[in-house]
Amino acid sequence: MEFVNIDGSMGEGGGQILRTALALSAITGRPVRVYNIRAKRSRPGLQHQHMASVKALAELSGARVEGATLGSTEIVFYPGKIKGGSFTFNIGTAGSVTLLLQAIMPLMAVSEYPMSVRVIGGTDVPMSPPIDYIRFVLRPLLAKAGFDFSVSLVKRGHYPRGGGEVIVATQGGSKLRPLELVSSGKVLSVGGLSHCVRLPSHVAVRQARAAEEVLRTLKVPIKIEVEHYEGKPDPHLGPGSGITLWAITERSILGGDSLGERGKPAEQVGKEAASALLKGPEHRHGSGQPRVRHAPGLRGLGLRYLEARRGLPNIPCSHGYRPN
Repeated sequence: MEFVNIDGSMGEGGGQILRTALALSAITGRPVRVYNIRAKRSRPGLQHQHMASVKALAELSGARVEGATLGSTEIVFYPGKIKGGSFTFNIGTAGSVTLLLQAIMPLMAVSEYPMSVRVIGGTDVPMSPPIDYIRFVLRPLLAKAGFDFSVSLVKRGHYPRGGGEVIVATQGGSKLRPLELVSSGKVLSVGGLSHCVRLPSHVAVRQARAAEEVLRTLKVPIKIEVEHYEGKPDPHLGPGSGITLWAITERSILGGDSLGERGKPAEQVGKEAASALLKGPEHRHGSGQPRVRHAPGLRGLGLRYLEARRGLPNIPCSHGYRPN
């Protein structure tokens, strides 16, 4: 079968187009050649993070891969058949767990067999969605489309030490169905989780309080839970903190998040996440279609795949993951 040629320098020219291309290749069974990989990045070609995703996709789909070496700017992916079973992938240090999950979750959605994937790396790191976004925004949203999976957070991993662990599992045989998101509807309630590890508990508390102050303008019930380990065993390498917020609307779920960092006040972290969430509802006006802003590629890839399979309308998304 003739392979599909994909220019990896399209759009932002980052790793997103590589993950998307290989995932769809595995799903459709069509070989793909991706060239100019990460051509617009300061360090072009495959880095350790991308190598981990390629390895995971190849193992889950029984693929044969050419060119999968560190620094390579071209790869050819010959997919086999998606299989079930238990898998473990260690990205190393604080490599993003969620970006790897972004690559393999479409395969899990179409797998006919039970599948459990354990990923070790960074769960809450810059330049990628936090694990709580998958747990509290993506998972319930994709469940509406017929893809039901579990996400078990064993341990958090922050930059630069990582060491986080997540287990994602599905029973297989998902019955995918259309997911219409032409209008989110009114915000009904807001939930959230503010966490800190290897830090005083007041960090998570202050993040939550600052976010709630901003969100009171919505005039809906707000419940932000706090996760900390002060006074009890803390298994994380840390230190680190973050907050993820989600708005339950009449027909969808919107999300916003922010991570703590050295020298950044906890109040600023909470306000950033709340401000990001408040920007979501504005997209329900004008075009009447939501713009998927958070978790580059996660919701985008899932929705694009469902569009292709079920004929859904083209949903606009932010520049960060137009390659999908």
